[in-house]
Amino acid sequence: MSRSERILQPDRSALDRFGYKLRQLRKERGYTLARLAGMVYVSADLLQRIEIAERRPNQKLAGQLDEALQADGALLDRWHELSLESGARDVTALNPDQGRRVIEALDVVGNDHLGDVADSLAGLIDHYALTVCALPPAFVYDEILAVRSHASRIIERAGLVPRHTDLVVAAGWLSNLLAVAACDMGEHATARVWCSDAEQRSQDARCPELAAWAVLTRAMIAYYQGQPRQSVMLAAKGQEIVPIGTVIHAKLAAQEMRAAAMVGDATHMAHVRRYAATAIAKLSPGATAIGVFSIALGEDPPYTATSSLLCGRFREAVSATKRVIQTVYQPEARQRGEHPSGYARALLILGLAQAGVGRLDEAVAAGDAALNASRPAWPTMVLAGKLDRVLAQDFADDRQSEAYHARYLDATRNPAGHHLQLRGPPI
Repeated sequence: MSRSERILQPDRSALDRFGYKLRQLRKERGYTLARLAGMVYVSADLLQRIEIAERRPNQKLAGQLDEALQADGALLDRWHELSLESGARDVTALNPDQGRRVIEALDVVGNDHLGDVADSLAGLIDHYALTVCALPPAFVYDEILAVRSHASRIIERAGLVPRHTDLVVAAGWLSNLLAVAACDMGEHATARVWCSDAEQRSQDARCPELAAWAVLTRAMIAYYQGQPRQSVMLAAKGQEIVPIGTVIHAKLAAQEMRAAAMVGDATHMAHVRRYAATAIAKLSPGATAIGVFSIALGEDPPYTATSSLLCGRFREAVSATKRVIQTVYQPEARQRGEHPSGYARALLILGLAQAGVGRLDEAVAAGDAALNASRPAWPTMVLAGKLDRVLAQDFADDRQSEAYHARYLDATRNPAGHHLQLRGPPI
């Protein structure tokens, strides 16, 4: 076995189980390979190779196949088995050398093995979809950039021809990951450049989801920069790119709701909240619920608590945030390091809501817990700054407010290696 084959060889038994289930479901539905391929925007050749266990699907494709075949999560269960065997689902067990090893593989394979390169990149995308939310963004950015640069050279060497579409799509997902990491560092110009690249790859490969996720990042940047009308417009535009029933469509609807609340348009917010709930109800049972390309499934649509807070409904925001923390950020997930940034932001929303109902002790406790999180990021620090201002305004000269202010200032001076630019809006 060659060096590149040793690096890129997938787990055959797990692939066999996935391929067998895929072929079984496809035949039960009466679909040809060509018809199913057209439904999920990939080539029939790729699907055939997955069915015979020659190619490894990524999580996104597994979810699309599960939905297209109305498998009620059966294919995603097989994919999770594959991921568990490779260790990709356990953030605490991630191999820090994985990116370097894939880069080595990219260097040694030739044009005849581009399918293997695409397979390896797909696995790495799954890996970074988890770690980009869990590790310091500057560290993750540098790793992904190295892989993305090598992938770009492979694409240039091969040329953009149809049989290499999988490689182009992989490059697009890497660009989206780079945009998210840059956003978390507060490097907004860089994030927008990577969004543009993902949108171009989306057009090249005719994969609309790439563009939709890039639009979400743009909408998030506008929101945290205090440009809610721009965020509403972008989120609505993004929903036109992809159909309802996809994770990104539901996530964009939730973002539109939150931005509408910041604008102060309660009617629009209520309308979009109902639509977001409908969009979530149309997701397949196995919709991705962990990682950057996911949606948090709870009693309320994502960002409901923030929307209530922005509308001045503080008690409602307290209740909604507590539900999110209990259902999405369970202790087990936090112990595995899956959601440090999201959990910190939920705590800060809770702190702001508690301050709104006059509960200083609870507000400061939530803020302190958020600042203890292992992964400060630009959106988190924007919220932390808002809580600091609210406490200074509503609880002036109180010792607890002063203690939180000192903690906040210390966090801004020692951002754990992140390049945090703390400009931005209230929430």
